[in-house]
Amino acid sequence: MTRRELIGMGSVGVVALAVAGGYALMDKPAEAPAGSFPVHHGDAEWRARLTPAAYRVLRQKGTETPFSSPLLNEHRPGTFACAGCDTALFRSQAKYDSHTGWPSFWQAIPAAVTTRDDSSLGMSRTEVICGTCGGHLGHLFDDGPKPTGLRYCMNGVAMRFQPAEA
Repeated sequence: MTRRELIGMGSVGVVALAVAGGYALMDKPAEAPAGSFPVHHGDAEWRARLTPAAYRVLRQKGTETPFSSPLLNEHRPGTFACAGCDTALFRSQAKYDSHTGWPSFWQAIPAAVTTRDDSSLGMSRTEVICGTCGGHLGHLFDDGPKPTGLRYCMNGVAMRFQPAEA
């Protein structure tokens, strides 16, 4: 749904969409089958391994508050890795400021992430998940910079930064 379509709905339509979205958020998202990713743990182990915020994003498809991630202002050379399994996801050279409030990248490390359709919240988006543990990282949009034109809009709490060795 575009911003123009949302504005055209009027206040009654926006309220209805918000209520429907709230009900959708109350449902626990379906998890990928345990054997579909190389790294898998039971729910109790994920809770023990992750911070509450990382668990909410990686395992429950949550979203961190915009402009809250320390990774937003991380500009050193290095690699951004999955907070759930330490898989290298993005190189710092592909990071840019999208002015959206979330760490953004124009390219992922090959085979590090996978995508799937996400029709939650009444709109069609492309979800980005860790190719190793299946953790939710964020969403992919086609409004990024050259050379790819892509914007991997990631939740910083779903990643860890690993500085390059000097």
